Parts: sequence; C-alpha cells; structure tokens
Amino acid sequence: MSIHIVALGNEGDAFHQDNRPSGLIRTYLGRSPLVSGDESSLLLNATNTVARPVFTEYQASAFGNVKLVVHDCPVWDIFDSDWYTSRNLIGGADIIVIKYNVNDKFSFHEVKDNYIPVIKRALNSVPVIIAAVGTRQNEELPCTCPLCTSDRGSCVSTTEGIQLAKELGATYLELHSLDDFYIGKYFGGVLEYFMIQALNQKTSDKMKKRKMSNSFHGIRPPQLEQPEKMPVLKAEASHYNADLNNLLFCCQCVDVVFYSPDLKDVAEAHKIVLCAVSHVFMLLFNVKSPADIQDSSIIRTTQDLFAINRDPAFPGASQESPGNPPLRVIVKDAVFCSCLSDILRFIYSGAFQWEELEDDIRKKLKDSGDVTNVIEKVKCILKTPGKFNCLRNCKTYQARKPLWFYNTSLKFFLNKPMLADVVFEIQGTTVPAHRAILVARCEVMAAMFNGNYMEAKSVLIPVYGVSKETFLSFLEYLYTDSCCPAGIFQAMCLLICAEMYQVSRLQHICELFIITQLQSMPSRELASMNLDIVDLLKKAKFHHSDCLSTWLLHFIATNYLIFSQKPEFQDLSVEERSFVEKHRWPSNMYLKQLAEYRKYIHSRKCRCLVM
Repeated sequence: MSIHIVALGNEGDAFHQDNRPSGLIRTYLGRSPLVSGDESSLLLNATNTVARPVFTEYQASAFGNVKLVVHDCPVWDIFDSDWYTSRNLIGGADIIVIKYNVNDKFSFHEVKDNYIPVIKRALNSVPVIIAAVGTRQNEELPCTCPLCTSDRGSCVSTTEGIQLAKELGATYLELHSLDDFYIGKYFGGVLEYFMIQALNQKTSDKMKKRKMSNSFHGIRPPQLEQPEKMPVLKAEASHYNADLNNLLFCCQCVDVVFYSPDLKDVAEAHKIVLCAVSHVFMLLFNVKSPADIQDSSIIRTTQDLFAINRDPAFPGASQESPGNPPLRVIVKDAVFCSCLSDILRFIYSGAFQWEELEDDIRKKLKDSGDVTNVIEKVKCILKTPGKFNCLRNCKTYQARKPLWFYNTSLKFFLNKPMLADVVFEIQGTTVPAHRAILVARCEVMAAMFNGNYMEAKSVLIPVYGVSKETFLSFLEYLYTDSCCPAGIFQAMCLLICAEMYQVSRLQHICELFIITQLQSMPSRELASMNLDIVDLLKKAKFHHSDCLSTWLLHFIATNYLIFSQKPEFQDLSVEERSFVEKHRWPSNMYLKQLAEYRKYIHSRKCRCLVM
C-alpha cells in the first residue's frame, strides 16, 4: 500500500532569496521520525528520480511498511506547459499541499487567480493543506496612510490565506520558520493525520473489492468486447452552381438569343434559368402576366430594357432551325447590352457575387454614372414583386447562398408545362421537363439529347424500369440539388435510378439516407421489420454501390443475433457468410464463455450480481 502526496508552490522568498538548500517537504522527510531514511539518502534519492525539471519525486517508507511517494512541484508553469502530467498528478494524489511565502504577494495572487480555479475543478474529495511559510516583513510598522501602500501591499495577510483555504475546503497552517516545532509537530502532525485517514480509506476500499470478488466464488463473467467500427461514408461535394454556370458556356439547348439595338448577336441563354431568378424574364417570356406580378417597377423595367422580335425578315432568320428556333430578344439599352455577357454569367453563377459583377462592369464602362445605372437595373431585374429592393446593399449578399435558394427557384418549374420542351412518358402518365436543366445536371442526358439518338429529335420520351414517383424524385434532385426519400425502399429505388443515369452524388445521398435510417432503428425494430436486408445488400452490389454493400455486411455482422434468425440470412453467398462469421458481434467465443459462466452460476444455486 502506498500514499501519494503532491506539493505545489514555492515557499521561498522571491525578493530575499538566500539559496537555502532545504524546503518544507524535504525538511519534513529528513526529520520526521515516522519516515525511514536519513536526510542524505533522501537528497540522493530525489536527485536520481527527477522526471521533469518542474517537479522532484521523493520515495520513502512511512509507518514501517507504507510506501510514501511525494512530488514536489515548486513551479506552477507545469499547468501551462504540461497539463496532462499535472492533471494526472492531482488526480492520483491522496493529499495535496499548497505552499507559498507570505512575503511574495504578487506570486500569491497570480496563483490564486490563474491556477487555484484549475486545481479546484480537478479535486475529488482529496484533503488539502495550505502552508503559509515565513515571517512577514514590515509587520511591526503598519501604515494607515492611503499614499503609503508599499509596506501594506508586500505581504500576504492571514485573512487572505484563510479565505483561500475556505475556497478549497483546506486546512490552513502558518509556519514562521522551518524548525523542529513548526515542521515536526505542527505541519507534520496535520500531514500524518491525513496520511492515516488515507490509509484507512484505502483499506476499506480494498476490503469492499475483496468482498465483491468473493461473491463471484472466484469466477468472473466474460468481458464483452466492443463491435468493430463501421465504415465511414463521405458525402460528395455539390457541383450544382458549377453545372448551371457551365450551361452558359456550352451553348446547348439554347432557346433565347439577345441582340443589341443595332441587331448584332450579343449572347445566348436559356429561358428556364433566367426565369428561375427573375420576374422580369417571367413577364418577358409570358410565364406570368402583369396581373400576376402587380409590381409597376418590374413591369416598367421589362418594357424599358427588352423587346421580342418575331419578324420573319429578321437578319439571319433563314439560317435558324425550322423546328423550334430560339426566341429573339432586342436589348434596348446599349450600355446595358454591352455588359450583358457579364450579367448573364453573374446570374448563371447564382446571382450573389456582386463584387465580381461590379468589377467586371467597371472594366468595360469608364463612366461611374453608367456603372451605377447598370447595377441598379440588375437589382431591379432580381427584385421580388411587392417588396422593397432588398438588394440595395450588395456587399451584404456576399456571404449568402446563391439566389436559387431564395426568391423563385427551379423547383417552381418542376413537373410543370411552363417552358417545358421535353415530356417523359412513365407508366401511362406524362412528366414535363426542360432539356437545359437535364443537360446541365446529367451527363447521360446531355449525351442523349445532343447525340445521334432518337431522343435528340423527339419531344415525347418513354422511360422504362422506373416508377413515376422515383423518376420525379430524380428530377427533383436535378432541379434543386436535394431530395428526401419517403423511406429505405424509395431511397433504394432512387439509388438504382441514379446509377442508371450515372449521377454519382445522388447515389451517395441515397446511401447515406439508408445508412442513417438503419442506424437509428433500435434492436427490437430491426428484429420485427419486414425489410429484407440481404436483398438490399444484393441490390447494392448489383448496382455498383460498393460503399453501401460494404457497410451492410458490417451491419449484418454487428447485429448477428438478430439477422441470423431471419430466413433471408441463408441467401448470403459463401463469401458473404464467411465475412459475417469472421466479424460477428458478439463473437462465438464470448457466447461460449457466457454459457459456461451461466451454467456454473446455476450449478452453485446463487444469484449472479452481473447478469
């Protein structure tokens, strides 16, 4: 049995150091009759057992056969430089001694303010002794003059020491010198009292543990190990804004062309994207009427900036495709038209990078008045009907999300015939859609609509192998970059659809949804649910969802006792069965040990305190 004492603080005088060789702890260990070993052996032992420069370790014997370990830490910086070691020292201490010199008031307050709160949080019913060492200087001539604060402020008063002891629930001692009386009888008597209390407590705890072990008749229950960690799935980053921004540069599925006032081709765009962020373009392309908008500023901006030209004698009209030629829009404002390419790039990138737009416009327009005029027109284009212009302070919009998530959005056009240029036929019903969005968000559809395929020239496109609900969820992701399956079965169907159209991020979203749903189920629900987990595993493997299939194998192994009782467990392949048996939890060895332990307990006809 051993007693661990931790001594903190420096009892030396910071202003009158005389290089005294002996401190409080070292003096006690060298002179106490209850501690074996003379002073020279303790000094030698201390020198040989220095673990770190900030504390000294002493080892001796007390009360004959009790091992005494003392860590003397004169430097408080250990709590800043090595918190792990200092925390372990305090946590393993049976007695804590805090020392300070009464003539070093600055150090006392520094310790009280910075380190005593840390020690207070780490204490766990450990007795604490506070030792105030030294004789106060200038104590004979106290001064009450408010201008003479040097004498009164240089010493730590008894009141301050007692107050600190109350905060820690400690015993307060004043040691005027390190002689036999103060060390042996005063400090030593209190310290040895707490040493005896610590020995009694340890003896009591040891007897309790012995009684507990005897109650098991010498046999302990088997230890259940933790299950293996499940594989971690990392979600793929969104490229929604980049997809729509790239649509502007690829020039696919263009259905509107802007012309300057002198009828020169300026820029190509897509109605669906423009209408998703602006009621001005909704009004221009007849998606909404003036009665629907009821905002005079938006109506006036539309009339002042744009005009639609349907003249068959328009230059270049004969070269346009006869099927469905792009709509021709004349930009009336020449200054605004010169910046139109930058404005379209701003809109396609999400309509929130205002500083970049202002910089691009300033590079083209030298006049500051023209720059302000163009910026104000862009703000009006992005205005919400019936509301005050919330875009007055452009810089406040820098940290916000793109405008797709505010105002109108592409979800407004999901499964609606407005501006639709393709119709999918699914299970006897039709679903309208927009080629521009499909091409921008799905590489398979981009190849399908722009290659030498039937779908490139057809408006009605049949879809097989997918239900209408699943395909609508798939389109919802393409339009909004988000989806919310109704359950695990629908998420698996959506994952299959995403694999069919090679949309990898949607596959990851469905995988994470399935994993989250299964992880949140309690054991009782897993045992009673009708979902075939093995069939889910086989579908994940068939559709190249390697992350999900690996996770499902670990999930089956972790819940072995539940899934091994289900009939579909027999449908696992030899390789899968071998993996599950190898990683099963609880292990077969544990179950055997548990059965033997139960058999032993019942054979003794005693009550198990664990089970």
